[in-house]
Amino acid sequence: MPPKRFGGFSRLLKPLAPLSQADLPRHSTWQRHFFYSAEVVRLTWKIRLALLVLIALSLLITRRFWSTALSGSLTCTGQPRPSELILVENFEPEYLLFERAAALREEGFAARVLVPIQISQASRAANTASVETAKLLAQLAHLRGPEFLPIRAAEPINLNTAYELRDFLAKEHLKSVVVVTSGFRSKRASLVYEAVLARSGVAVSCVPVFVGAGPHNWSQSWHGIEEVTQQFFKLQFYRFYVLMKPRRSTRRAECAQEDCES
Repeated sequence: MPPKRFGGFSRLLKPLAPLSQADLPRHSTWQRHFFYSAEVVRLTWKIRLALLVLIALSLLITRRFWSTALSGSLTCTGQPRPSELILVENFEPEYLLFERAAALREEGFAARVLVPIQISQASRAANTASVETAKLLAQLAHLRGPEFLPIRAAEPINLNTAYELRDFLAKEHLKSVVVVTSGFRSKRASLVYEAVLARSGVAVSCVPVFVGAGPHNWSQSWHGIEEVTQQFFKLQFYRFYVLMKPRRSTRRAECAQEDCES
């Protein structure tokens, strides 16, 4: 009697043939409008890690070139021109700004120095602590007789300060100003002051002063990286949002020039 064959079990032991396109399940007519099948190829974690290491090494090797270019995009260019007024951006009190302003006055760039001072929230008077701090820094820098401009520290601070400066220049009949400001925020300051003061015919030049990190070594410290990153995004915010909004009317400035009633 011939041995009985286990046909079903032997078929299970055979290797499975790869599915052809015809063997794949097909969607019904309505399902094909919502679903589809696709073959996806993904990178392994080893390739991803290798790419990250390669990018990090490339940034490290070329750091001297891109760091200089990035810091240059945040710094105002050009030489200071002889003007009628020196503006010291005193948003964050810094001695080196007052020292540079004193040097500019000694070199004959301008005779008058103006320092913005935050005013108290409850009144229009300048904040006493801010005034005394500015006076002390001016005294240490041998900057004699600075004038103070009360401003409200409302966002955007640079833009609102530019409007207050415009009104002051119109009242004093001044047509040129040198802005002394921190290095990595100088490009933003230059854009704002030029945008606001150009319509009044005021010439603006800029003097960047670097405190701590400089154009060539900022990428060597976390503090420098943080400062440059922050100023880069602030510059884009002002360039593509703040300065694109409708500007405040110049009627107040023109009225100051004519000494009319507000």
